[in-house]
This record gives sequence, structure tokens and C-alpha cells, in this order.
Amino acid sequence: MEKNRYLFKMYYFGKSKYFGSQRQPNLLTIEDCVLEALINKKYIKNVKDSGFEASSRTDRFVSARGACFTCILKKKPILMEINSALPFEIGVWAYVKVPLNFLSRYNAISRHYIYMVPISLSTYQKTKPINIEVMQKACNKLVGKHDFINFSKREKNETVTARDMDLVELSINNGYLIFQFKSRAFLRQQVRRMVKKILELGMGEIQYEEFLKLLDPTQPISYQPANPKGLILWDVKYGDEIQIKEDKKSKERMEKFFVNNEIISGFKQELFRILQHNDFS
Repeated sequence: MEKNRYLFKMYYFGKSKYFGSQRQPNLLTIEDCVLEALINKKYIKNVKDSGFEASSRTDRFVSARGACFTCILKKKPILMEINSALPFEIGVWAYVKVPLNFLSRYNAISRHYIYMVPISLSTYQKTKPINIEVMQKACNKLVGKHDFINFSKREKNETVTARDMDLVELSINNGYLIFQFKSRAFLRQQVRRMVKKILELGMGEIQYEEFLKLLDPTQPISYQPANPKGLILWDVKYGDEIQIKEDKKSKERMEKFFVNNEIISGFKQELFRILQHNDFS
């Protein structure tokens, strides 16, 4: 039987029952649901032989609109057939056939994250003013190549901690602070830790000089990252030679899920509004 590898684009909403995207022993994850659906619909026989590989891993409560994975299938995919075996908050909505040696993680040329601060700007400003100007100054400083070890969860096997940030941007959307980050690759928890320190800077909890010290890898600094509920893996890009084909019905399924959940009040309403509308590129 001929082996064919496919690259898929998928969405998911980070409900509390999912312990992140990556498979873990004895815990339910996003990948578990996807693999179970592929086995259920006879696209793969088992996980071991499927060559399944995800482009990125996300923590518990993190959502995605354009996450990607590759898999070797026994037959050409029909996305709505796969979606029929998935919960409504998870779905595949685009795909393309790729070479057998294609790797969704290492062949990616850009990853785009959006972080929406869960507390509205007006709520923050009830206690103290927020210095947006110094926050934007910090965002500009992070653009380019830096050692981001102090903006990451330290891992024993992570030896190269320099990353090249193509975009770090702050805007205000419907009364909420929205960050955008683009890079070929990120360290573990890098986005949430950058957000945490930029917010502390804006609230006057640290000075700009203290923020700059975080870029010095010889001075280890430990702290907790920002709330994962505001983080969205927005998109992963592979270059013009990879033309991912959207499936109309599957994309409508995704948009319907976002619309149905937009009635939730406050932060979640705005989060689903952002997920629903393709306002960021």
C-alpha cells in the first residue's frame, strides 16, 4: 500500500478537561482526541505507525486557530468525516499532501501567537494607570535576535535559547490588550513570560532597566508566566510551496463553534470574537 503524508490545519479551544495539546500518560489531551478520531475512521491503524507529528505544543487552557500536524494516512482524507469523530471544540479545517520526509515542526518558517490579556484595560486602570507607551517600547526592544532564556521555562535539553523575533506588537481591541508575536520558533512558555513582564512594566511593578536585565542570560530570573487562558496559537506558515486547501464545510464548522460561544460575557466573549474573525495576519 502506498504511504501518503498529509499536513493538516486545526483549531481547538483549551477547555479544562484537556491537559494541553501534547500526549501525556493517563491524561486527556488534544492529540489524544485527534488520533482517536483518525483510528475510529480508519485513517490510521495505530499511533506507532502513523508518523504523527505536531508543529507546536501548547499548555493546558491554551487555544488554537491554526495549529498544524502531519500524519501518514491509509486513504485520502475527508475532513468532515474526521470531524464527525471529534468534539465540537476540536476540528481539522484544511490539509495538503506533503513529502514523506516533511516535518510539520521543523519545516515551519513562522509561528504566530496572539495573547489577549484576560482582564480588561479599564479594570486594570481602576487600581493604577497603565503606561502603554513603555509597554510598546519593551515590545520593540524584543524584536530581533536575543537570548530568551529568562523569558522561558528552563528545560534540561534546551541548549540553544536564542530566538529571532519577527514581530512583537501591542494593540487595544474592544477594551482589551492584545499582543502579537511572530517567530520561526519559540521556547517553552516564552510568549506568556514576555507578556507577564511587559504587563509588570506597564503597571510600574518593574522599571525599564529591570526589564532589560531579562535579556542578560548570565542573570537567571525566576517567575510565573501569564495566565494561559489568553493565549492562542493563531497560525503556522510553511512557505509558498505548501498550498494548504481549506475545506468549506469544515471551516464553517469551526466558525459556527466560535459564533455559538461568542454569547459568553466579558473576556470569553471577546476571545471568541477574535477567534471568529480573521483580523490578524
